[in-house]
Amino acid sequence: MNIQPYLFFDGRCEEALAFYKSAVGAEVSMLMRFKESPDPNSCAPGSENKVMHACFRIGDTTLFGSDGMNKGKPNFDGFALSVNVADEDEAEKAFKALGAGGAVTMPLTATFFAKSFGMLKDKFGVHWMVIAPKPT
Repeated sequence: MNIQPYLFFDGRCEEALAFYKSAVGAEVSMLMRFKESPDPNSCAPGSENKVMHACFRIGDTTLFGSDGMNKGKPNFDGFALSVNVADEDEAEKAFKALGAGGAVTMPLTATFFAKSFGMLKDKFGVHWMVIAPKPT
């Protein structure tokens, strides 16, 4: 069994993919627009160029994304994506990049379980935890 996050950006998927590419090196391996669907009824008028399905990787993790219903109000409450990095410098870099235009919910700091840990909501509303774990 494998569980993969599928993020619905409600009309901002292509922008999000570009942001994650810049922020954390995401690599898009597949992108299909609604106009490319074999079912012409699957596309709402005006959504032809929106992303129907995308597959992208961040590090060793594969994620999926879509513009979904294109209503412009994505909601990512109730979960967070956790980014594990090698050290404090990498944590600082990822935290700053992912937080650009977003909001810090817990500043990056040393904790009892990590050399560096912080939480934020990016400009798309996705919650992230960045952690540089202590050696075990």
